[in-house]
Amino acid sequence: MKLLVTGGLGFIGSNFIRYALSKHPDKEIINVDKIGIGANPENLKQLENKNNYRFTKGDISDFKLVQEAIKDVDLVVNFAAETHVDRSISDPGLFLENNLMGTFNLLEAERMLGKKIRHIQISTDEVYGDILEGSFSEQDRLKPSNPYAASKASADMLCCAYHRTYGMDVLVTRCANNFGPYQFPEKLIPKTIIRGYRNLPIPVYGTGKNMREWLYVGDHCSAIETVIEKGQAGEIYNISSGHEHTNIELVEKIIELMGREKSLVKFVPDRPGHDLRYSLDFKKIKKLGWKPKFSFEKALQSTTKWYINNELWWKPLATPAVLAETPWIK
Repeated sequence: MKLLVTGGLGFIGSNFIRYALSKHPDKEIINVDKIGIGANPENLKQLENKNNYRFTKGDISDFKLVQEAIKDVDLVVNFAAETHVDRSISDPGLFLENNLMGTFNLLEAERMLGKKIRHIQISTDEVYGDILEGSFSEQDRLKPSNPYAASKASADMLCCAYHRTYGMDVLVTRCANNFGPYQFPEKLIPKTIIRGYRNLPIPVYGTGKNMREWLYVGDHCSAIETVIEKGQAGEIYNISSGHEHTNIELVEKIIELMGREKSLVKFVPDRPGHDLRYSLDFKKIKKLGWKPKFSFEKALQSTTKWYINNELWWKPLATPAVLAETPWIK
C-alpha cells in the first residue's frame, strides 16, 4: 500500500509516519509538507535514507502538485493545517486558505483521478464549540468559536459533501487535545515545560478553569490506524481518552514534575472566544476495537522528560514570538 501523508513534518503527522512505518515496514509513505509554522524537517530526519519514505516539499494549496502527489496512492491522510487558535485570531485568512482550500484541492484531485482512494481527514474537537456538561457525539451540531475551528469545521463538511455527492471513500476523525514529543513550542504543554525549564513566568489564560481532554499522540496514531482499517466511508469518529483537566491543573502538574515553584504561574488576559470545556463521546471508535493504552500521568511525565532532554530540538524553534504570553495581542 502507498500512503500520501500531508503535513507529515508537523507534530501529529510526523508521529504518525514513524508509527506507521514501524508497524508496517512494507508500506510506502509519501510526505508532502510546505514546512510552514509548526513543521520541522528534524522531526523525521532519521527516515531520510529509508527506501519506503519519500519527502516532497510542497503546499496542498498548489492543485497541480496535489494531482501529481496522489496519482499512485491508495490512501490519503490529511494532517496539513494551520492549527494554533491564537494565530488564527490575528491572521484568520491564512487558516481558511490552508485548512479549507487545501482540503478542497485534495478532494477534487481525488475525484478527478477517478480512482478509489481512502481519504482520512484529521479534524479536531474544537469544531463542536464548548460544552459545559456531558460530551459531544459525532451527530452533534457544529458551533466553532474561533477562525481556526471554523476553518476545520468547513473542511469537515466539505469531506462529508464529497462522500454524499460523489460516493468517495472519505472519513473524518475529530480528536481531543494531543500531547507528546515533537509538539511545536507554541502549544500549552511544550510552552509550559520550556518556560518552566528557563524559569520564566508560565502564562495561564483567564482564571485557568478552561477544561480540556488530553490524548497522548501515540494513542491518536493507533486510533487513526483503526479508522483506516475498520472505519466506514462517510463516517465521523471522535477520538479521546477521558483524561480531563483544567488548564491550571495541567500547568501545576507539569511544574511539580519539573520541581519548579507554582509562583511561576502568571494569569494573563484571556483570549477572545475562549471555549470553556471540550469533551468527546468516543464510544463509536471503541466499537471498532480501539481504546487508549497510555496512562495520562506516565505519558505527561515522559513528555516532560523528552523536552528537558531535547533542548537541541526545540531551542531553534522557541523564539520570543513563539513563547509569547499573549500571542494574539499585537
